[in-house]
Parts: sequence; C-alpha cells; structure tokens
Amino acid sequence: MTTPPAATEPAEEPQHTPALPWADLAVEHHQLLRLAPLPGDRVTGARPLRFVQFGYAERHDPAHSLLRMQIALPGQKVHKGHNQVDIRVDHQARCVRLGDEHGLQLEPVNRGLGRFLLAQAAQWLQRKWPNYRVEAFALPSKDALEEDSRLRRDQCLRGAGLEVQYEDGQVLKGRTAETRVDQLEVGWNSERVQRLGLLDAAQLLQQADQQLQEGEARLRERDERVAKYQREDSGLRFTITCLVAFALFQAGLLIWIATR
Repeated sequence: MTTPPAATEPAEEPQHTPALPWADLAVEHHQLLRLAPLPGDRVTGARPLRFVQFGYAERHDPAHSLLRMQIALPGQKVHKGHNQVDIRVDHQARCVRLGDEHGLQLEPVNRGLGRFLLAQAAQWLQRKWPNYRVEAFALPSKDALEEDSRLRRDQCLRGAGLEVQYEDGQVLKGRTAETRVDQLEVGWNSERVQRLGLLDAAQLLQQADQQLQEGEARLRERDERVAKYQREDSGLRFTITCLVAFALFQAGLLIWIATR
C-alpha cells in the first residue's frame, strides 16, 4: 500500500508595491535660475555665478495630485533621483508627502536650491489645499554623517516651516514633525536664487555679447600697441647696431692712424 504524497503548501506570491501614478512624468515648463556668486565655503568649495534650469509639471485626478520639480545643469549629468523632488497629494486622506525616503539630493550644494524648491512646493499646495496635513518623514542618516551637512539640511527644513526632531538626541535618527500646509513658508532668499524670465535672459545675453565685443576691442587695441612698441624696438636696435659698428670703425681707424 502506497502512502499518498504529503500536501504541499502553495508558495507565497511576492507582494508587489503598487506603482505610484505618473511615475514617468517629464517636466513640461522651464525657467532659468541665476545662482548668485557667494564666498567660497570650506566644505563645499567655490561658489561662483551659475545658471541652472528649473522645470516642473503637475497632474491631477480625483484621488491624487503630483507636482514634480527638477533642476537641470548645463553640460552636466547628475545621478538618477538627484535634483528632483515630487510633491504627492492624497485627496482621500487629505495629506501631502514631500519627496521620498532618499531625501532631497541637489547639485550644486549649498546654493539655496533646496529652500527654493520647498518654497515652490509650499506655494503650490497653499493655493489648492491649505487645510491638508504634511506627513512626517524620516531624514536620511547619510545627510547627518557630517555635522556641516546636517546643520545645512536642518536649517533648510526649518526655514521651510518643518520642525526637525531627533530620537533621544541621536543625530542619525532625525525626522520631521507632521504639520499643516498653511504653516509652510513660501519665501526663499531671492538674492541667492533669482528667477529669470525670457526678457531677463535675453538682456543677460545681450550684455554678455556687448562685454565680449568690448573685451575684443580692448585686446585689439593692446595688440596694436604691442606691435607698435615692437616696431620701435626693432628700429632702436638697428640704430644701436649701426652706432656700435660706426664706433668700432672709428676706433679701428684711429688705431691705424696712430700706428702709421
């Protein structure tokens, strides 16, 4: 008599996290940002004048809304997920989620871009859903490995109206406190990050072209002066050579006369 095979339990199917809506949304609107030159920082280095592109797009449906913002750098690529922040709104729960678990990774650092993006998010949210709540979220521990980096992050978040808390004083275990949308700050340091319209950008290009032409004119004038001095120097050298030759001839002639 054969023993029936033991019943096997079906394998658990892997649980798939539902994809977020509009995961592949590309930015549609663009604007030029001027990053003012600032004194060099001992940690982040030089901070010269720079221009970057600010792009954004938004989508809505009855259950969700999304604002996606990106910072593009001319001639430079950044790591995937950097220079992008998503603001997701859940209308059923009446809550807002800022960014993701990786935090806000921006390049160039220490130029005011984080504060600018949070201010744009606050303006967008307060126009539409001022009574919604902003979910608390954990802060990436890698941002707190260096004290200067942690302080800059906390200053940026607190300036945006978000309270930063630490578990038992451990700086690697930080998180923000839940708050209301209408308590977020909508301002930023416009001297550090300035939005430029098309006319402003055209004026900057015109001024740069004018300065380039003026610089070329000064270079041509300098080259003409240098060429003039070189011609005069060549003439003086020829005259000196002739005088030396004549002096040697006179000396030789006097010696010949004296020895006759």
